[in-house]
Amino acid sequence: MRKKMSKQAVIQNLKDAGCTCKTVEKFLSYEEEGKLQEQLEVLSVQRKHLLDKVHREERQISCLDYLVYQLQNEIVQDEEEFL
Repeated sequence: MRKKMSKQAVIQNLKDAGCTCKTVEKFLSYEEEGKLQEQLEVLSVQRKHLLDKVHREERQISCLDYLVYQLQNEIVQDEEEFL
């Protein structure tokens, strides 16, 4: 049998995962009601939210990388023209 996390540990874990106070409260109310499927849904929604954010930020990094590439190419071309 698995040891259950303390309520404070669960709250801290949810906060560390970026959950809002409202989400934490919803998760805990589902726990009190024994609604495991609903708890899993709350976690799934938060996970999707975080993954969407990661993908958005990856696209932003790609945009920066493209600009760096363009500028580096410009420098190389300028140096070649100078020679």
